[in-house]
Amino acid sequence: MINSSLKTLSQMLASKQISSVELTQTFLTRIQQHNPAINAYIALDTDKTLAQARAADARIAAGNAEALTGIPFAQKDIFCAKGWKTTCGSKMLANFVAPYDAHVISQFDAAGAVNLGKTNMDEFAMGSSNETSYFGGVKNPWDFDRVPGGSSGGSAAAVAARLCAAATGTDTGGSIRQPASLCGFTGLKPTYGLVSRYGMIAFASSLDQAGPMAKSAEDCALMMNVMAGFDERDSTSLNRPKEDYTRGLANMVGAQPLEGLRVGLPKEYFADGLDADVAKVVQAAIAEYRKLGAEIVDISLPNSQLSIPVYYVLAPAEASSNLSRYDGVRYGHRAAEYDDLLDMYMKSRAEGFGAEVKRRILIGTYVLSAGYYDAYYLKAQQIRRLIAQDFTEAFKQCDVIMGPTAPSTAFKAGEKADDPVAMYLQDVYTIATNLAGLPGMSIPAGFAPSTDGKALPVGLQLVGNYFDEARMLDVAHAYQQVTDWHLQMPESLK
Repeated sequence: MINSSLKTLSQMLASKQISSVELTQTFLTRIQQHNPAINAYIALDTDKTLAQARAADARIAAGNAEALTGIPFAQKDIFCAKGWKTTCGSKMLANFVAPYDAHVISQFDAAGAVNLGKTNMDEFAMGSSNETSYFGGVKNPWDFDRVPGGSSGGSAAAVAARLCAAATGTDTGGSIRQPASLCGFTGLKPTYGLVSRYGMIAFASSLDQAGPMAKSAEDCALMMNVMAGFDERDSTSLNRPKEDYTRGLANMVGAQPLEGLRVGLPKEYFADGLDADVAKVVQAAIAEYRKLGAEIVDISLPNSQLSIPVYYVLAPAEASSNLSRYDGVRYGHRAAEYDDLLDMYMKSRAEGFGAEVKRRILIGTYVLSAGYYDAYYLKAQQIRRLIAQDFTEAFKQCDVIMGPTAPSTAFKAGEKADDPVAMYLQDVYTIATNLAGLPGMSIPAGFAPSTDGKALPVGLQLVGNYFDEARMLDVAHAYQQVTDWHLQMPESLK
């Protein structure tokens, strides 16, 4: 049951082979067994969860079920959920109980899905390893000495360890795709504005985007049917007709289902910095796409090398503004002792925020200051436009762009903790799509050996044009019909 697809689980629930309560209890039991070691979940409420499962069973019995009714999902702790502790992985919000639902949460509730709990994450989504969480780091299920990636590391570990049927995540610079690569599952970052950010605690508002994290492209498509849609409460939400993201999946069969598809390979993604063993796995996946009928086209994204510096000017700038609301006055952590109002602000923020969050607030405040705005922030916005234009030119030559998701397999916990630049470089292949607002996804492509000989997952990244999620999912699904990398799970957790 724990390895079944969302579609199979839905069919089993509809045919009464299992009940939602039974399915939910299966995952709750696994969470009880494995979460103490993995630390994927940081908020659980069995009573709430089982009440939702019982309501789902009643809905199924009444004949009002939808595709995801009764299926248990994990929710990243960046989404407000009414009555649930919502911490964003920070001491600042360690005791905050959300008074309302985020749009994503309400969409799953409306579909009859079950909330298993809230998953661990890098503090305020700032990190690439899930080591900045106030609640401790998450372990990679493939090797407990290694990181799962971040910031959606809790959701990543929960999916990889089969502690949920699927999970939600957010992606500001690669925080769905990078952990998907390091933990061996499928993760999709949609086009910016396709999924509402209402009730999603903000990090960098022009970059943040929610998306699905699941075993397969088909599972992600079913989740996108629920998550995507216009929300008038979010000023960046796009008012577009609803799509059925599963509509083309059935056509991805046959000898060459991708005949006529042009796949672009950016030369910049296969240069220095990419681990040789990771490169071999990615090239083998691309060879498989050739067999499926795809045409391989060499392309260039000349400004992609500037993505890291541009991101680490713009994202901290937006973070410094978004996090100014946490001042110890209205909600969140407040220092126990202080002399006056200013002292309360200073001590509350000093105690409530971790080192990485403080670093980014300071950087963001600096680049927005009067003397440096033009030199840093404005220049970064100009280069951001050039990066987006590179993709526009590239999509004149190809339909989908492919390459590695991350430059290496999962690294050991603490290995990069004292080197922020080395940590930031883990997102070197993912950040450009966020800057351009494009959809991107990572799919399991195989395993590469670590320095100590362990086989660790490798992800293949797909980048599509704006609103091209359905085609990306089709392309990923075709590959997953002829490979089984997405079905693999750690032997020790079976």
